[in-house]
Amino acid sequence: MQIDMDEVEYISETSLTIRGSRRRTTMPKPLVDKLGLKHGDKIRWILFKDDSILIAKVRGA
Repeated sequence: MQIDMDEVEYISETSLTIRGSRRRTTMPKPLVDKLGLKHGDKIRWILFKDDSILIAKVRGA
């Protein structure tokens, strides 16, 4: 997947925590604020064949 850097607003990295069957990651605060996410909102994870991932807010869920 090629990324047009002129279209990128924010880049960050976070750690993944795996304990038993529970997997957790932390979304950076600037992304939560920009998307207006709150407790109970849903996000969609899309994995592509090239191992890239798209994460998007589920609208109207």
